[in-house]
Amino acid sequence: MPGIKLTVNGRLYQVDVPADTTLLELLRNYLGLTGTKEGCGKGECGACTVIMDGLAVDSCLIPAAKADGAEIQTVEGLASPDGRLHPLQEAFIGEGAVQCGFCTPGMIMSAKALLDRNPNPSREEIKDALAGNLCRCTGYAKIIAAVEKAAAVMGTPAGGGRIEGSRSGRGAALLSSQEREE
Repeated sequence: MPGIKLTVNGRLYQVDVPADTTLLELLRNYLGLTGTKEGCGKGECGACTVIMDGLAVDSCLIPAAKADGAEIQTVEGLASPDGRLHPLQEAFIGEGAVQCGFCTPGMIMSAKALLDRNPNPSREEIKDALAGNLCRCTGYAKIIAAVEKAAAVMGTPAGGGRIEGSRSGRGAALLSSQEREE
């Protein structure tokens, strides 16, 4: 079993895992970080999204060995040491952007990666950043409103920045059927 060293939520770990272990399995089964969810196991739903070296990734698709030496952030790493929730977490609660909660950690981590790179995203950039995350309960209007609110609370009102690249080309259609909720 290969030994993997990685930093998760600011803490260094060395873990021995079988060669076929995914980053998702390492986080959940070896480190006990169960906020990261397994949905489809094929990189289609985004429930397993974490931030790896600054980028939102589907942890179900990443072999654990590829995370050797990486900096990983999970939803458990967002709250402050005193337990205060991150502005994204507060905004998701405040805007009613959670129902069953299964997709919420992945949505929040995708949004965090976006806001880390672009603190002033447009609505289209938010849609694009969340395009790899599926929600079957809330619809996307409240989720997008929560990201906009978090951007404003974090210091820069949403509405104008540019971000290059995304995980998925499905962003343009993200709200098309959901915008009726607004």
